[in-house]
Amino acid sequence: MHFELSPEQAELQETINDFAQAEIAPVAEELDRKGEFPVELFRRVGEMGVMSIPFPEERGGMGLGVFEATLAIEALARADQSIAVSTMVSMATGLTVERFGTDTQKQQWLPEIVSGQKICSIAGTEPGAGSDTGGFTTRATQLGNGQWSLSGEKAFITNAGTPISLFTLVLAISSPKEAERKKFSLFLTPNNAPGYTRGKGYNKMGWRSSDTRQLYLDDCQLGEDAIVGELHGGRHLLHKGYQAARLWLAACSLGLAQASLDHAIAYAQERQVFGGSLGKRQLIQQMIAQMALKVDTARLLTYRAAWQIDNGVEDLGALSMAKLGATEIGTEVANMAVQVHGGWGYMDDCPPSRYLRDNRICTIGDGSSEIQTMLIARACGLDVDFT
Repeated sequence: MHFELSPEQAELQETINDFAQAEIAPVAEELDRKGEFPVELFRRVGEMGVMSIPFPEERGGMGLGVFEATLAIEALARADQSIAVSTMVSMATGLTVERFGTDTQKQQWLPEIVSGQKICSIAGTEPGAGSDTGGFTTRATQLGNGQWSLSGEKAFITNAGTPISLFTLVLAISSPKEAERKKFSLFLTPNNAPGYTRGKGYNKMGWRSSDTRQLYLDDCQLGEDAIVGELHGGRHLLHKGYQAARLWLAACSLGLAQASLDHAIAYAQERQVFGGSLGKRQLIQQMIAQMALKVDTARLLTYRAAWQIDNGVEDLGALSMAKLGATEIGTEVANMAVQVHGGWGYMDDCPPSRYLRDNRICTIGDGSSEIQTMLIARACGLDVDFT
């Protein structure tokens, strides 16, 4: 077993980390306060080549793996989780088109996504059903002449309403109303499609500079060339997208946990109390040692899952362990960092305060901690009932 990055991977990680610390970290607090999506900063991320990492060279990508993309997302999240999640959602959505779309779809829609000059999103969640596809009501009705009409609502969608949003992959029921069982298709929906509108952005606890909003489809007419993958095969593609998002959400929490540890160590060394540094106090030392242990645990779980994907190992149990372990650890370590900072930790201008708010959604989105626990139990051979 090898626990060291290759020279190329280490250089990639260092380059993106240096960029993130120099250009993203210093403005993260201001972005959080304003709650606006940072268009030019996201484009700088694109110029650094982050979005292109897992895409093939013929698409303008670097032709690298999921593992290298995980390193990049971790580095971004160490500076600001909002920009990291915007990046990972666009990356996961673009990869869905790359893996399952037609050549025409790839050539038309991916170049600006791969370059990071535009951003995209995937819309599964609905107001009355969460991520339970069985409860979805958004419907695609076949009109004839190769046309489809989409009507319905989507909720809590990331990246759909920015000034540089290009398209959204919308999951809709495509089987007839009288069908005994619902079947779904995934429709590539351009932002300028008639009948497709974006609601006002949510007021959120965290991820404030990441775009999140409700979507509305009212007789949004698309051609059959908008279907990504096979007709009625969209549910499978959505779950594949969720699996990628789970890994990269783990990476987002890992980067945030590392940042929390960084700040706690620096503050403990600098803060003077009772005639010495805070870091000389044994209980503080114990907290920081526990934080370091948790961060390393999250890193090992996340890196293992990424390595397995690149090496063709299908292990949903390990993927769920990474998502559950890293996201829960992100919250635990951020909370401990707030404690180390004392009263200042409760203030908005203290980074761990923002980290604690930001990471809270990570244990909910893309399969909650409870769902991941059930998936791990099923991977252990237990009879798990998801109904």
